[in-house]
Amino acid sequence: MNDTQKKSLEKYLTQALLADRVEILQAALLSGGAVQENWALDLQVTGGVHGSTQGGRLNTVLRCDSPTAGVAISHGRAQEFALLQTVFNAGVTVPQPLCLCTDTSVFGRPFFVMRRIGGTAAGHVLVKNTTYAPDRVELANRLGRELARIHSIRPPQKALDFLHTYAESPAQYRINTHREFLDQHHTAYPALEWGLRWLERHAPARDLITLAHGDFRTGNYMVDEHGLTGILDWEFAGWSDPLEDVGWFCAKCWRFGQDDLPAGGIGLREHFYHGYEVESGRTIDRDQIHYWEVMAHVRWAVVAIEQAQRFCSGQENSLLLALTGHIVPELEWEILNMTEHN
Repeated sequence: MNDTQKKSLEKYLTQALLADRVEILQAALLSGGAVQENWALDLQVTGGVHGSTQGGRLNTVLRCDSPTAGVAISHGRAQEFALLQTVFNAGVTVPQPLCLCTDTSVFGRPFFVMRRIGGTAAGHVLVKNTTYAPDRVELANRLGRELARIHSIRPPQKALDFLHTYAESPAQYRINTHREFLDQHHTAYPALEWGLRWLERHAPARDLITLAHGDFRTGNYMVDEHGLTGILDWEFAGWSDPLEDVGWFCAKCWRFGQDDLPAGGIGLREHFYHGYEVESGRTIDRDQIHYWEVMAHVRWAVVAIEQAQRFCSGQENSLLLALTGHIVPELEWEILNMTEHN
């Protein structure tokens, strides 16, 4: 962040936070995020609501698009901000959204600012280090409750009218989307085609439609030594079958090697399910979860191919994207294992 951007941001934030003055004490680019860029901003706020609390100190995160092209199916910052506001108002534990700026003259890209929460989101750390959220039964239960609150939001929602709607079942919609991508791709993936055909043959009918996070997994929530501090990364949210989120969270590909703890590598299924069922008042259909876990592996494989293509095409020089492409055979193997006897 250069001096011109810093001064421009200070001027904008003074107006947006209804303050007399905002000074950026420190700005640091946070690690992670192949699609978005996140800056930790430590602010000194004079005047206004935020200037009268905690000595005027306000710790925030500025979230904007990566300078290079992002994944086409992800939401923009304005849409993500609207999602964050909606779920915050529904009681979901998320960083409080503060302001949105679509004027590119301020920072060069659209962005929004939210309160910064503490803890870590690193999945490979969380599944092994119980210093973070040491009560894993409570963590699994809490995550189930949080997911149920997300699924309490039903269409239509005026603030979310940018979300895509469709007439087919969520399962068939996913199948059609993935098949269209694979049909146009230059390399054949027979195991994924098999997985798609299996998913088509076993697809559940269209039923309850709710807001789905779209990437609800270990690695996309933060915890500290006390427990959960917030759910992150809403750029893939949309209308879907709520069980898609449940299957994604429990899928083997998101357990970070802790396969004996199928609820995100941090707990048991029943502890996660219990929190969800108590909060939602609905019983999870256990028989359908296997289906959505197969879908999770197919979907993640397709995303991995897309990310590898961004590297191989020269669109983005990223080691992370290149390495992501190498997980596809492992996902294909798991898909074959999961569908062998069905």
